[in-house]
Amino acid sequence: MTVFLIPVILLACMLYSAVKKVSVYDCFLDGARESLSLVKSIFPYIAVIFVCIELFRASGLSAVVSGWLSHPMRYLGIPPEISELVLLVPLSGNGTIALLEDIIAEYGPDSYIARCAATIAGASETVFYVSAVYFSKCKVKRLRYAIPVSLFASFCGMVTACALCRVM
Repeated sequence: MTVFLIPVILLACMLYSAVKKVSVYDCFLDGARESLSLVKSIFPYIAVIFVCIELFRASGLSAVVSGWLSHPMRYLGIPPEISELVLLVPLSGNGTIALLEDIIAEYGPDSYIARCAATIAGASETVFYVSAVYFSKCKVKRLRYAIPVSLFASFCGMVTACALCRVM
């Protein structure tokens, strides 16, 4: 049944556009044109975020900071082995997945550490990337508390995720 869902939706859209006499191709081109202007306007913000993330990891600063934070995180229920993942999640989705792969290979997929890491990686968002995209499009210059509140909420979610992994 679900195999036919996408073709049925496409046919319904084509029939609807034929009945309403809408030029689908022209609408598609208009959308593509608008998306190019969007990409042009947010590209500098995304480029800066990517460069900063790569500098943070390549300099070794992420390993140093995660070493400092591993002991306090243990008291909150986050395994010290995933402290670098906790630092990387708000910064980079691809980096998080690569680090998650290393954690699963080292500790095994059914271990508590791997379950916590997978839950955190799968249920969190890259705060800085999303903020750069959304706030640059809205032309917001003063973020005030948006980033700190987002990071705090993300961290609370990580603590909760590890607590749930411990129970399950």
